[in-house]
Amino acid sequence: MRTGLPLTADDLALTRFAVSPMWEVVAACRALAADPVPVPHRRWAAQVRPRLAAAGLDRGWLAELVPPHGHLPDFLNPVPDRPVTDLAAELAAIRATGPALLRHDLDCLHADHGNGDGRDGRDGRDGRDGRGGRSGPRLRALEREPEQALRRITAEIEAFWQLALAPYWSRIGAVLEADVLRRARRAAERGSAAVLGELHGTVRWADGTLHLSERHCAVTRIPTGAGLLLVPSVFAWPRLLTRTVSPDPPQLCYPALGAATVWEHRTAPRAEALAPVLGRTRTRLLAELDVPASTTELAARCGITAPAASQHLTALRTAGLVSSHRAGRFVLYARTAVADGWLAALP
Repeated sequence: MRTGLPLTADDLALTRFAVSPMWEVVAACRALAADPVPVPHRRWAAQVRPRLAAAGLDRGWLAELVPPHGHLPDFLNPVPDRPVTDLAAELAAIRATGPALLRHDLDCLHADHGNGDGRDGRDGRDGRDGRGGRSGPRLRALEREPEQALRRITAEIEAFWQLALAPYWSRIGAVLEADVLRRARRAAERGSAAVLGELHGTVRWADGTLHLSERHCAVTRIPTGAGLLLVPSVFAWPRLLTRTVSPDPPQLCYPALGAATVWEHRTAPRAEALAPVLGRTRTRLLAELDVPASTTELAARCGITAPAASQHLTALRTAGLVSSHRAGRFVLYARTAVADGWLAALP
């Protein structure tokens, strides 16, 4: 299927990029729901799935709202209001979702029953799953008590974020911001139209129109707002995701350049060179944190007690080399971008 979005000179002038945590939440949930998980994300999925299952998040609101195929609720992706949006602002916008948009999403979810054309004709996001419309208990609760349900949804999103994305965000955010900088430089050199044609293999710019030639993806000027919002994503690969909701500008969520590098093994082979500065145990902990882990896991890997690991991790966190992320009974530690930089610079 081929669709097109006519863009005026004003639309091109108002085209902008934004980094959105909620687009990563939605795209990450879709990647986890896929069978099989897309190749670039399998290492990450193997790490986070046990945590999500232990917290009951593999069968919660997000599992019902974001399946591997079908309509993606538009209310989960409010328009980012700044170039790099924080999750708290997006969650506040979700809790403030108006009744018209919520009704539209519920209608699409209930009608999402697969008709062989591989896409949702109303918002053009992704293919239907062919298993009948979605009308589980949580969707019914969202219909009956929307304010309460939206609070529960955003609470679950926060828990999902802490377990599945926050420990990796320094790497993810660096890739997303680098993508925006590269494309912004490209736009300065060759103009916005040139950048639009390079977003994705299914996107083509010609005759004042942005053409999309992917059957699960559509975007239209139904009267939406002026401009175009381009959102890079690590988890969208290999697809392009779209959102067209009046009166907002159309959104295109596209795979960021270098997305696969987020999951590459980064531990430097000579991390022991830091031992004279940090001490052998703290250096070993940093090396082990190539994959975010709990205190207990790190203690077992390093052959020390959990209290000793906790003491060393606290010192590393105070120095800005480690970050901690709590979700319920889980506390995960991750290397910061500063620590990654130290290790990468070792000879």
